[in-house]
Amino acid sequence: MTISLCMIVKNEEKILRRCLDSLKGIYDEAIIVDTGSTDATKAIAAEYTDKVYDFEWVYDFSKARNYAMSLATCDYIYMADADEVLDEENRQKFLRLKAALDGEVEVVQMYYVNQLSNGSVYNYDREPRAKLYKRERKFTFIDPIHEVIRELPVVYDSDIDIMHMQQESHSGRDLETFRRAIVRDGKLSNRLIDMYARELVIDGKDEDFSMAYDFFAEIVESGEYPEAALRAAYIVLAECALLAGDEKELIKYSLKDIASGGSAEMCCILGVYFEKKADYNESFMWYYNARYETEPLLNIRSSKQIPVQGLIRVLDATGQSEAASKYREELKKFESGETL
Repeated sequence: MTISLCMIVKNEEKILRRCLDSLKGIYDEAIIVDTGSTDATKAIAAEYTDKVYDFEWVYDFSKARNYAMSLATCDYIYMADADEVLDEENRQKFLRLKAALDGEVEVVQMYYVNQLSNGSVYNYDREPRAKLYKRERKFTFIDPIHEVIRELPVVYDSDIDIMHMQQESHSGRDLETFRRAIVRDGKLSNRLIDMYARELVIDGKDEDFSMAYDFFAEIVESGEYPEAALRAAYIVLAECALLAGDEKELIKYSLKDIASGGSAEMCCILGVYFEKKADYNESFMWYYNARYETEPLLNIRSSKQIPVQGLIRVLDATGQSEAASKYREELKKFESGETL
């Protein structure tokens, strides 16, 4: 069984060697598609393969990945990102898999780990992802960002862990890609609505929320979207209202969220609102609800670190430092990863 390594890269000179060195002995050909690097990325790629190609970046990850896959010639395609690393234990697992894999398997899932660092928009530190694809099945990616395979294949779940060692947040790039996709296509899939809201809530700047307002307001007003999309929209729009100081909008969307079952994110938003008004008793209640009484929809930290930090601030502001010490200990556990 032979493997084509396919990658799309841009300005990855700091980490590309680390990724490629960790895959030594696994791939039989490497296809590296550059989407506009201005650093030494292409020169480094050329040290590993003579199959380095250019692809004009059109703010669509699926198109770039599909182009890379179209150039593959081996039995299977392994799609990697430059910030991925295989340690030696998992490299050996991969080599054993390569030697023993049944040709009827069309997709192999591996575990993406280290997901909760550096602004990642995922809420799980270890999650399965499709990484190895049978070339003859002619899989294609869909969605312009957080792209996925279109077809339902025969999947094998491996025990290989791939370290996702993201160097920095990609939210600026990703949010711009969402916005361009909306302008180009006029809509997003339900899956990407959730991902757009998630990225905003986890790492969006004030201006990102402002630019997202009309899109999420249309989701609520249209009456054409499923409950999951509506609940994500309520959270984004309430955050927009908080940033704009629009109390009427904040009340409207927080009540819609509560009527739908309530979320930790909305409780945190209300906690911030009342904290800014120095209504510390009310603020404490909402932070407490976020931590202990509700579940997060978009950001796991909204039921963990964020409300605990709020509880500490409120207790300190009211001279209850001794009571705050309990939450400081809890926060230390979160920061060490002990309870995540």
